[in-house]
Formats: sequence, C-alpha cells, structure tokens
Amino acid sequence: MSFPDVALWQWLLGGACALGVGMAKTGVPGLGIFVVPLMVLAVGDARQSAGWLLPLLCVADVFAVAVYRRHAEARQLFSLVPWVLVGMAAGALALGGPESVLRRVVGAIVLAMVVLRIARGRPRPAEDGVPPPALSLGGAKPALGSAIGYGVVAGFATTLANAAGPVMNPYLLARQLPKQQFFATGAWFFLVINLSKLPIYAGHGLIHTRSLLFDLVLVPPVLIGAAIGRRVAARLPQQTFEVLVLALTAAASALLMLR
Repeated sequence: MSFPDVALWQWLLGGACALGVGMAKTGVPGLGIFVVPLMVLAVGDARQSAGWLLPLLCVADVFAVAVYRRHAEARQLFSLVPWVLVGMAAGALALGGPESVLRRVVGAIVLAMVVLRIARGRPRPAEDGVPPPALSLGGAKPALGSAIGYGVVAGFATTLANAAGPVMNPYLLARQLPKQQFFATGAWFFLVINLSKLPIYAGHGLIHTRSLLFDLVLVPPVLIGAAIGRRVAARLPQQTFEVLVLALTAAASALLMLR
C-alpha cells in the first residue's frame, strides 16, 4: 500500500473540494455544484474523479445526518425513489463511455444545473417553522410527472457526476419544508444514494487503494468545512455568495469541456 503520488497543486485542489463538500452539506448547498468540475481538474480524469469524490461525500453526509437527524421527512422522498433508481441505472451504463466524452458530459451537466438555478431565480429561504414558496408547476406538492423528471435526472446526474444537488434542492423546496427539515431530508437522501453508489463505482474500478488513501488525507478538511459552513453562510449575503459560486462553476465547467 503506497501513498498516492500526486502533485502539490492536486492536493490543494483536493483540499478545496473537501472543504467545499463539508460546507455544502451543513448550510451552504450552492457550494456543492462547484466541487464537481474542480475535482475533475484535480484528478485529471472525469470518470475517475467521481470515484475519488464519492467517499468524501459519504463522510460529509454522515456528519449532516448526525446534525439534522431529528428533523428528517423521509416520506417526502417515497415517490421519487423508483425514478432515481432508473436514473442511476442509466448513469451506471454511461460510466462505461470514453473519458473524453464523459468529461464533456460532466461539464454540460454542471452547466445545465447552473442554468437551472439561474432560471428559477433565488427562492426566499425558509425560516424555521415557515415553509418556503412552492416551486413546482402543480402547487405545493409536485405531480407524478415532476417526480419522474426530478428523480431520473437526479439519479443520472449523481451517478455520472455526483451532481444531483442542484436538481434536488428545488424539489425539496417544492415540498414546502421548513429549513431544518429541508437539510435533514436532503442529508438522508444523499447518504442512502451515495452509499448505494459505492458498489457501482467499485465495479467500474473508480474506487481503489490510491483514491481511498487520497480521500483519507482529506477527511479533516471535510469535517472542518462542515463545522464552519453554517457560520460562513450566516456572515456572507446569500445572493452575493450564490453569484460567486455560479460564476466560478460556469468558468470551471467551461474549462472542463474545452480542455
């Protein structure tokens, strides 16, 4: 078992990803979208980067569940689960494609998530005990067609690129969940989904000794990011933060597609 031989700049990018993952799971969800293209650039391979990032996401998910475990509304996800599985199956098949194509697909998915976020505008954040406005076309509860669309896209995006957050955030907001239930329900959802992806990635050879050693070194930054995420969110105006994250994400995704 040898220590992963990666350059200093790769460690720095990986550390930034780890911090971003932790912060995204505990109160700054918009940051998660920036991590995906950043990890691809750090690893240098779109397919492999998914496997290198997944264990870090699982660590952050466990932390988030521990923090919000008493507020989850798991029944809000029942109608979504079958369609998420369909999307995951499609994503698992897509992982066998050429790396150069996957790199562009990952970039395109993340750019699409940025466009979706901008198109929906900046929703009013929910206060504790006060639900946010419904974002679905059918009212407070998304219709079956909405669940199918969100579920398939989320399952495909999370399997191919660990990029389901921008899909799930508006879905959960549409359920009119108070703030704590929003984070708790999302935490449980991603913990279960990410754990279920481990055998898929292992089967594709995306998780191995080198990647696990790399992730092991980056666990402390994940925990640090999770601990400070909510403090950063409280001090930085949300609208300013989202603009910065979206701009940086678009730039990183464009670089990913052109490289």
